[in-house]
Amino acid sequence: MDLISRTRAAVWHPCTQMKELDAVPPLAVARGEGAWLIDTDGRRYLDAISSWWVNLFGHCNPRINAAISDQLTKIEHVMLAGATHAPVVELSERLGRLTGLGHAFYASDGASATEIALKMSAHYWRNTGKPGKNGFISLQNGYHGETVGALSVTDIPLFKATYEALLRPTVQVPTPDARLAEPGESAEAWALRCADVLDAHLAEHAAATAALILEPLVQGAAGMAMYHPAYLTRARELCDQYEVHLIADEIAVGFGRTGTMFAFEQACASLPQAGERGQSGALRAQTGSIRPDFICLSKGLTGGYLPLSVVLTTDEIYAAFYGDATARGFLHSHSYTGNPLACRAAAAVLDIFEHDKVIAANRIKAIEFTKLLDEVRAHRRVRHFRHLGMIWAFDVADAGPAFATRFHHAALARGVFIRPIGHTVYVMPPYIVDAGAMRLLADALLACLGEAGV
Repeated sequence: MDLISRTRAAVWHPCTQMKELDAVPPLAVARGEGAWLIDTDGRRYLDAISSWWVNLFGHCNPRINAAISDQLTKIEHVMLAGATHAPVVELSERLGRLTGLGHAFYASDGASATEIALKMSAHYWRNTGKPGKNGFISLQNGYHGETVGALSVTDIPLFKATYEALLRPTVQVPTPDARLAEPGESAEAWALRCADVLDAHLAEHAAATAALILEPLVQGAAGMAMYHPAYLTRARELCDQYEVHLIADEIAVGFGRTGTMFAFEQACASLPQAGERGQSGALRAQTGSIRPDFICLSKGLTGGYLPLSVVLTTDEIYAAFYGDATARGFLHSHSYTGNPLACRAAAAVLDIFEHDKVIAANRIKAIEFTKLLDEVRAHRRVRHFRHLGMIWAFDVADAGPAFATRFHHAALARGVFIRPIGHTVYVMPPYIVDAGAMRLLADALLACLGEAGV
């Protein structure tokens, strides 16, 4: 029995209607090499979406391989309750320096990180004598994972509607997605108008609200919905004003995807002058970048090698759990918390960022690739072409119900692995992608847009 038949018989694939695999087989991957996937027949495919946004520096990266191999000779895993080890301590220290937050709490995946941040926020308010502050706000069309708590703050009906009876009620406020701005309205002005709705809600409900959770700058599952950083600046101010935590879900956008190490860095902390906004709607007297109360990281954290996520928070929040009573502590756990192999992979990823000056190199690549996509931007079917850092996306005006599947298979025929979200096509390649691969990708996108029936 071949690999496709075996996977149909034995594997329940994620985010998949399994009946579709009867007619449309998944890609049978035998190995990876840099930015490329190689199937069981030896055909090569550019991994244009970084294997669900996790792969930063290519498959079988020798430096990450070496770090994991070295760790295998020392300790593969030890429980983190009652024990510690160098990889988790060193990684936590480095993440603290990068984010300005500390006391890293580890899990295995993005949804788990969301759960931890939500629980920590509500528990903090309980520990500080405000147990009624246990509600959550998120953005319309936001996605934060599919465990019960994470799904409660997610706003994608396809994922959420079936499980509504299991979920805790939460509040969604308007998304600052720039595509929704009125004709002639700037992305910044629309973002600030959305923030006014957040302001109005908090003015009435802050006493029952623990936190606002959002994906900074890009809402991934909403079709790479991009928005102006002024919203983050204003959200930080409002959370401070109303005593509500700000949770930055950087699971998808962290580690350089938006052009800075973390997306929240692009939002400037502001000191308004005389309580006024300038003519552009911008808040003036900007001073450095904002800092969230919690940051959730995963996906690119280990470069796509091993499951690992982390939540970092402030010293003030950490201190609220510190005391003699066991119940006052944060008792969330799972068996593989802070796995040494995953932590060593993550440390190797940070080494590559530092030694190869990746953020600066990516800025040059982003300019080059954006130019290569000029013909795609101008295509008659393309709407809302957008770009931020190493993420490119556009909507297809006449996309039908099966567009995503048709486009996916048309791209595979041209040597590119890509999976649109609804009518949105996006590319998020590994950072090691070169000019030749980017040219192939641009040509494939054009060809797919021009193919009859796609």
